[in-house]
Amino acid sequence: MSYGYYPKYVTVAEKRAKAKKKLKQLRMKNPDIHPIILEGNALATTWWGKAWNKNLESYADYSNRIGRGRSYVRHLAVLDLKISPGKVTSLVQGSMGAPYEVTISIKKMKQKNWQTIKKECQSRLSSLPDLLAGKIPKALQDIFMVQGQGLFPTPTEIAFDCSCPDWASMCKHVAATLYGVGARLDEDPALFFTLRQAAIDDLVSQAVQSKASSIIEKSTTGSSKVIADDKLSDLFGLDMDDLTPVKPAKPAKKRKKKAQKQTVAPRDDLQSHPTATALVAHCLSTSQHGLSIKELRENTGFPARKLYGILHRLKQQDKVENPAYGVYKNIPH
Repeated sequence: MSYGYYPKYVTVAEKRAKAKKKLKQLRMKNPDIHPIILEGNALATTWWGKAWNKNLESYADYSNRIGRGRSYVRHLAVLDLKISPGKVTSLVQGSMGAPYEVTISIKKMKQKNWQTIKKECQSRLSSLPDLLAGKIPKALQDIFMVQGQGLFPTPTEIAFDCSCPDWASMCKHVAATLYGVGARLDEDPALFFTLRQAAIDDLVSQAVQSKASSIIEKSTTGSSKVIADDKLSDLFGLDMDDLTPVKPAKPAKKRKKKAQKQTVAPRDDLQSHPTATALVAHCLSTSQHGLSIKELRENTGFPARKLYGILHRLKQQDKVENPAYGVYKNIPH
């Protein structure tokens, strides 16, 4: 009589400990690796991350298999994940000593679909920060999610490969990587457009031009046409902070003596850098390896929507770069 082989049970704590150990080893060789670390039990927390996962789970081809990766991504098994145009690469810790290498290729968005989406956005979306923050009209969200016609890829547009010996059409390591993409989009939604090889600015450019024409007409003074700073703020969905001083942070209450590490920028920094853009640039300049959106929120007190707008403008000015995904750093000049 033969008996089936059952692998040894490994606890969640043991899996996380193993992943942390391997991550420490990998960082010694490659400091640029960027693991997927979830906060809490949610696989994604922003609209972009949730929409990515919802799209994958909506297809029958994936719905019964992608769930295999949930526990892996929660247990820190995705040790590294990088997104580039049309490609996702990752290292996923499995049962063996060395992590498995995963490559996921995603086709460029069909031009016909992209043109349709741009046309729909032109009259409904006027703010890039709103788009990145997931503050999108419900009608547009529905259009983005249409299977085969929206922004998100279908199974026929996704190909994947893993170095593991599992012959399943979608192994646990691929599934974990797909969920890892959703978590990465939480950190930097603009990476979605990098992955799909689509120009994010195209979604708002026409609406901005139309809105600019309207504002110029209303701002006519004599023979000259001048756009007021407050109108520019409305136009781009950004605070024209170069002309609007940031309010100093309120001093901490005396009874909270243990809070030695301030999460909001110190009062002196706010006074020395009276604009939001200057303050963000200052915070980045003080960090050798860069800061994430979460860290910038803690250091400036600004909401993510405002930070995305400021960072996008700084990137266009070649003052900020992404040394790692979801991390922002000043470009030395």
